[in-house]
Amino acid sequence: MLHRITHSSSPSLLLLPRLLSHQPFPSSNFKFPFSLSPKPLTLKVLSMASSHSIHKHTNRLASEQSPYLLQHAHNPVDWYPWGEEAFAEARRRDAPIFLSIGYSTCHWCHVMEVESFEDEAVAKLLNDWFVSIKVDREERPDVDKVYMTYVQALYGGGGWPLSVFLSPDLKPLMGGTYFPPDDKYGRPGFKTILRKVKQAWDSKRDMLIKSAAYAIEQLSEAMSASSDSDKLPDGVPADALRLCSEQLSGSYDSKFGGFGSAPKFPRPVEINLMLYHSKKLEETGNLGGANGSQKMVFFSLQCMAKGGIHDHIGGGFHRYSVDECWHVPHFEKMLYDQGQLANVYLDAFSITKDTFYSYISRDILDYLRRDMIGPEGQIFSAEDADSAETEGAARKKEGAFYIWASKEVQDILGVHAPLFEEHYYIKQSGNCDLSEMSDPHNEFKGKNVLIEKKEPSELASKYGMSVETYQEILGGCRLKLFEARSRRPKPNLDDKVIVSWNGLAISSFARASKILKSEAEGTKFYFPVVGTEPKEYMRIAEKAAFFIRKELYDVETRKLYHSFRRSPSKAPGFLDDYAFLISGLLDLYEFGGGISWLLWAIELQETQDTLFLDKAGGGYFNNTGEDPSVLLRVKEDHDGAEPSGNSVSAINLIRLASMVSGSKAENYKRNAEHLLVRKPLAPLLLKTVPSHIYDNIGMGLFEAVFEKRLKDMAMAVPLMCCAADMLRVPSRKQVVVVGRRTSEEFENMLAAAHALYDPNRTVIHIDPNNKEEMEFWEASNSNVALMAKNNYVVNKVVALVCQNFACSPPVTDRLSLEALVSKKPSSSLT
Repeated sequence: MLHRITHSSSPSLLLLPRLLSHQPFPSSNFKFPFSLSPKPLTLKVLSMASSHSIHKHTNRLASEQSPYLLQHAHNPVDWYPWGEEAFAEARRRDAPIFLSIGYSTCHWCHVMEVESFEDEAVAKLLNDWFVSIKVDREERPDVDKVYMTYVQALYGGGGWPLSVFLSPDLKPLMGGTYFPPDDKYGRPGFKTILRKVKQAWDSKRDMLIKSAAYAIEQLSEAMSASSDSDKLPDGVPADALRLCSEQLSGSYDSKFGGFGSAPKFPRPVEINLMLYHSKKLEETGNLGGANGSQKMVFFSLQCMAKGGIHDHIGGGFHRYSVDECWHVPHFEKMLYDQGQLANVYLDAFSITKDTFYSYISRDILDYLRRDMIGPEGQIFSAEDADSAETEGAARKKEGAFYIWASKEVQDILGVHAPLFEEHYYIKQSGNCDLSEMSDPHNEFKGKNVLIEKKEPSELASKYGMSVETYQEILGGCRLKLFEARSRRPKPNLDDKVIVSWNGLAISSFARASKILKSEAEGTKFYFPVVGTEPKEYMRIAEKAAFFIRKELYDVETRKLYHSFRRSPSKAPGFLDDYAFLISGLLDLYEFGGGISWLLWAIELQETQDTLFLDKAGGGYFNNTGEDPSVLLRVKEDHDGAEPSGNSVSAINLIRLASMVSGSKAENYKRNAEHLLVRKPLAPLLLKTVPSHIYDNIGMGLFEAVFEKRLKDMAMAVPLMCCAADMLRVPSRKQVVVVGRRTSEEFENMLAAAHALYDPNRTVIHIDPNNKEEMEFWEASNSNVALMAKNNYVVNKVVALVCQNFACSPPVTDRLSLEALVSKKPSSSLT
């Protein structure tokens, strides 16, 4: 998509600090230890090659499981997977390594494959001069983080495909991202770069190796810095929360919604922060400030849902919009986006009770149910942006599966075509004209990306029908287009199962099972929403969790594997896998799942602490440090397209501390506090670099304590700002529900407990007839066990709301519980 978002007057794409850890479009910076000045680059897109039944070349990647590696199995490049065989070959040949990192649905990875890795001439240069290694960043995020950290430290940004040259001992010599095959626009192409690196290796090897060793040494030192205190200073959390909200508000787009300018990403952690802050403002009586924050969030969510970034025909959201109006997207669909977005739309519904938001959350979840879930409940990773326009086409095009010609719509919809075309801004000439950034090279000329620009009530009136009839017609039209689209060649499905991303989706399915029970009775749904019963979403969440426990968890060692495709991957679980899964399991339990999910969450937290916790410096490393080929143990705090494992872990620890008592609770709180006062990891730029190395590799470095990061760059860590404030909440609200789990009343009371938005609430539910549950609570929190015993009533479900060491009188109906949880502590508890 770079060709659609780069303008000569625009700053470098690497200067987008909010997106540093998840830039899906390519940057074009590359540093050599010799003079070579890059200039802005505009590119013509080529499409990914389709597979053929007969292959001229087959390399070592053919025996791998990763869909991304398999895509490159028939390149003429003599690829190696990451591993000792490749490292030994580099040492034997005394040759530098070319490391290429990407993922299967990455559009620009496809482009570089077609342009360079399928080219015989480029392959000969790589094969003659380098040992070439291909890594799936989703399969080996630990490897990706090492070299992405290096490239980000070098330039202040990064992206995929990531292209890094290494010494035989795996230290980075120089790096960049996407490169075109030939010199263009005054900047070097990939062939030139290969020749320059070869020349540098032959003539300036000592300098390169010295610079590489120094870079790794400095990065390692920066990431091993310890905190100076075990306590977060008073006032910092509230100030950070306010500052982050102010920074986001300052970047708010009042015309099109969202925070920041094009390209626009649905960064759910920003929504999390704004809703959390608005809740805090409301609690302190600042209703004007709370309403202002909420309006920005709700308008943004509406614009995203109406925009082309939302797949109106099949459900779910694409990766990001290349323009400011959420219209023309980068068409890949990622599981981590779907899980997080479903949750923020659920939050919006729980605040407003507007079924617009519940409908969109259902839209996302029903898309996952239909297209992204395997027979055993496993949830797949992603769908590609590129696909063939026709069966058997030699090349694939971005968005081919999703875009429409006006005549095609007319032929399919017949009499209802005019209504549908007006609703979705479909034009004979194509509609990608809302912004100069949408389609500057006319790739989608004559094509349409569906976008809603008018309100249904306005158009229903124009066509002389009720809104309900109008919506029914639209739903029927969407179904017809869905059926027609299903006959097109489909984008590639990455059927790899990633634990961390499944954790995010498990959370959204579990939460939907109770939050959606607040929809008004008789609410109607229209395709692609299928009207699923809310409790069915809990079944889906539990089935996904069962799959992970069965296939990706070793009961004896209590350790996770990172991913699965036909069998577990070689890679162990990383921090994000533990943190995101624990979060999902806590939601599974709190929203009605059995006690076994809470027990597993606690068990996983113990393993996470053993494997990743920096007991001296605070916070969690992203890997165990056991693999000698991974040179750095990275600790991240940046909340980007995915939240950081440290931010999620801090919230998990706070939630766990609110459930148990005694030394366990204190230990959870202590680890959370120590995490929040550690020195930060990003941005990582090198300090006091010797001038000769700075001149050669262009590095600089600074570091600051977490308080400074909160003050200066709070917008980079929105979820951590929330976590810091949560830690300072004197007492989380506890809702305790007691009764027989199998009864409908039990389900209804749990729905009431979760009916209102409150991120500082813990829900505990107990069936006193369940021996396992009672034994756990008696051992972990005797007060909860006593409440269960004292308030159990046969054939009734009883609930209590507790805060500040006091509990409300018990209630036995949903409305009374909703009234209790909506009141402030001073007026509701005795």
